Amino acid sequence: MNGRHPVKRAYRFRFYPTPQQETLLRRTIGCCRKVYNMALEARSAAWTAEHRNVTYTQTSAMLTAWKKTNEYSYMNDVSCVPLQQALRHLQAAFSSFFKQVSDYPRFKRKSHGGSAEFTRSAFTWNEDKHELTLAKMREPLPIRWSRTLPKRCAPSTVTVSLDAAGRWHVSLLVEEHVTPLPPRSDAVGIDLGVKSLAVTSKGQVIGNPRHYAKLAAKLEREQHALSRKRQGSNNHRKAALKVARTYARLADMRRDFLHKLSTTLIRDNQTIVIEDLSVKNLTRRCAAKPDPADPTHYLPNGQGAKSHSNRNILDAGWGELRRMLEYKAEWYGRQLVVIDRYYPSTQLCSHCGAKTGPKGQKGLDVRAWTCPDCGTMHDRDVNAAENILAAGLAVSVCKDGRTKAN
Repeated sequence: MNGRHPVKRAYRFRFYPTPQQETLLRRTIGCCRKVYNMALEARSAAWTAEHRNVTYTQTSAMLTAWKKTNEYSYMNDVSCVPLQQALRHLQAAFSSFFKQVSDYPRFKRKSHGGSAEFTRSAFTWNEDKHELTLAKMREPLPIRWSRTLPKRCAPSTVTVSLDAAGRWHVSLLVEEHVTPLPPRSDAVGIDLGVKSLAVTSKGQVIGNPRHYAKLAAKLEREQHALSRKRQGSNNHRKAALKVARTYARLADMRRDFLHKLSTTLIRDNQTIVIEDLSVKNLTRRCAAKPDPADPTHYLPNGQGAKSHSNRNILDAGWGELRRMLEYKAEWYGRQLVVIDRYYPSTQLCSHCGAKTGPKGQKGLDVRAWTCPDCGTMHDRDVNAAENILAAGLAVSVCKDGRTKAN
């Protein structure tokens, strides 16, 4: 990929609305949540009672009828565009469910915050003054511009969100032209883990920052204080806000670390090879009652049981790291190869290819070993990363998306 190419990119900023703007935005988000939940209930009831599929067009007609009633007439006080977008998001959720790529849509909860999406007809963008004014607002949003938008790139959609910690964000989706990075000859295989977040085929060990462990004591205190408050009281609301702010800080720390790591990997390598890990299956297996006779009963660092590794796997953020690598590789002209999750990368000798260990298997408590066929000494994670790289290069040569386990 030699020339610049267009990509869709979202720029996210904090903003601090005026009291009047916050009132309108909270009302808009509340109406979007109400419309989404009512449409979800209607579609679920129609299928349960009559096995009838309700389409987006029919839910849009329902919205028009709801707005004409006295009970839901307050929906006319907000822009109609975010309400229609909420129905489109529900339709997209059902489409993903029917394609078996996501779970059945869930009802939205007020305690989780919410969002409202505005299309071009529902906002005004002044590029010269860098001002964004939403529908039914007289003043532009007081956005903290932490970085500048690309020139001559008007937003196509604007999403206003309120998180559980009470923070307001605005996300502007623009189409800009990205210049690919200069080509490189480097290729790297990455073995993801818990003790070390990633070990590369070059021998580089990227430690796991264990963000949750840094805030675990604080979270425990705040959640204990929350449990003592009467639900529905102001004290309960304040305590819940403290917990939400700590979780928001935890998410920010994890996201920042993964962004820096993924950017470094994309910048320094032309080809990146990873395994197709199923985080959902791994956490389900870790949540099961551990069997002491099972060699995978132990964590990679030899401490604790399976049931304790569930949180560590989720805290590592493997799925988010893969997602970042995918879109950054597409942006900057890199190649990301994903090999089959059942490929025995830890059981093969990267030097001679022999399958080693008792009955060809080595438990997670074996961190270093010597190949009985060629006598090469291996670090478990580095050896796995080298095997992942070799399999990924073979896949890329064959122009196939994945390799089969031997």
